[in-house]
Amino acid sequence: MYSDKKKKHRGWIGLLAALAVIGVLVYTFAGGSGTDLKEESEAAIREAVRRSALQCYVVEGVYPPNLAYLEENYGLQVNTRDYYVAYDAFSSNMPPDIRVGAK
Repeated sequence: MYSDKKKKHRGWIGLLAALAVIGVLVYTFAGGSGTDLKEESEAAIREAVRRSALQCYVVEGVYPPNLAYLEENYGLQVNTRDYYVAYDAFSSNMPPDIRVGAK
C-alpha cells in the first residue's frame, strides 16, 4: 500500500506553526498586561479626582484648594500607598492640574 509521506509532514508543520503563533500571541498579551493595568488605574484615579473637584465646583461655586478638602468633604478615597497624586489648584475658578503616577 502506498502512502504519501509529504501529506503527513504537512500536518505536523501546520500544527507546529499554529502552536508557534499561539505562543507568540500569549507572550505578547501577557507581557504588556501589567503596564496596561497600571496606566488604567492612574487614569481612573485622575478621573475620580477630576469628578470630585468638578462636583465641588458645581455645589460650592469654587474648585477645592487641595486634595485633602475633597477627601474630607466629598468622600474621595485615593490609594496613596501605591500612587501619588499631585493636585495643583491655580485659582478657585480654574480647574486644577491633576497628575497621577505610580510609586
